[in-house]
Amino acid sequence: MKKIIVLILILAGSYITKAQRPFGKVDQWLTEQVSAMGGRLMLAIYKDGKVVYSHSVNNMGIKDRVLIRLVAQKQGKPADLSDYTSVTRQPIASCSKWLSAALVMTFVDEGKLKLTDTLGQFFPQFSRNKKGSITISECLSHTTGIHSPDLRENLAEIKQVNSMEEEIDKIAAYPMEGQPSKVFRYSNTGLQIAGAVIEKISGKRFETLFAERIATPLEMKHTDFGKGKLALPAGGAVSTVDDYMNFLIMILNKGAFKGKRVLSESSIAQMQINSISADVKIAYTPAEATGLGYGYGEWITGNVVSSPGLFGAFPWINREKNYCGFLMAFYLKSEGRQAKYNQLQKLVDMEIQ
Repeated sequence: MKKIIVLILILAGSYITKAQRPFGKVDQWLTEQVSAMGGRLMLAIYKDGKVVYSHSVNNMGIKDRVLIRLVAQKQGKPADLSDYTSVTRQPIASCSKWLSAALVMTFVDEGKLKLTDTLGQFFPQFSRNKKGSITISECLSHTTGIHSPDLRENLAEIKQVNSMEEEIDKIAAYPMEGQPSKVFRYSNTGLQIAGAVIEKISGKRFETLFAERIATPLEMKHTDFGKGKLALPAGGAVSTVDDYMNFLIMILNKGAFKGKRVLSESSIAQMQINSISADVKIAYTPAEATGLGYGYGEWITGNVVSSPGLFGAFPWINREKNYCGFLMAFYLKSEGRQAKYNQLQKLVDMEIQ
């Protein structure tokens, strides 16, 4: 009889432990979704001064491994098929936009640039092509009115360009599709222009500016924009879970990181103002951001700001619950992503007090 009672107590204790295990449903979601999201996932959540959750799963199939090898081959690097860790380096595509917008805002904080400055002040080719009145604000919010090429087509074109100056000449010649501030087209163009502007102001390359003004103060030791002929501010960064979380922590803390001021509170607030009003035409928005608003480098929906990337990485901040999260992934199928991100956020929200 005593043995039966002991066994019942052990089983009951085990049940209670499982029922009370924090983030158990988040663990389950990662396990269920991993095969459809590239075979490897890692999620980290930060709140109240510490990482409260960090978990990695790996269930790569043959197709996942082949894709990783092909990408690595194109980059001239060995393929990494190991489990994701918090320091695994990976291209983050459009998650780069948030980093680049923050970099531009450091110049605004210093008074070296105004959001109302126009492109004609820096590059006469825009004025010659009747685009000189486009502002820095419109570049950061994808509302330049310039009819940019498709994202992937544009990436292929940029690989053939030899300098930032050459790329600016090409952008200046693109057609217009509407009045600046009245058309939203998610593209590489606006941030490419903004990157060229801060290069001209400073006399330094974009990659160097990012390292000095964002990566170093935020201790992002494994994040950079490469060393190509020209940087791609809209999608060229490589980062890690740890590094990007440091950036999110700074945004969450209204511009401060470990007692250091990286951006002003006013710049953080400005970045989170929705630029897509009712009178703005939506020329293009990615499927995973349908119906969302947009600030500078970040999507906005209610109290959540985010910046998902083409390869599946998903950083977000919940301003109401005061936490941030970063999902590392690598997969190209965008169908259904928004629903997956929404599911994940709801599960995390349920765990955050």
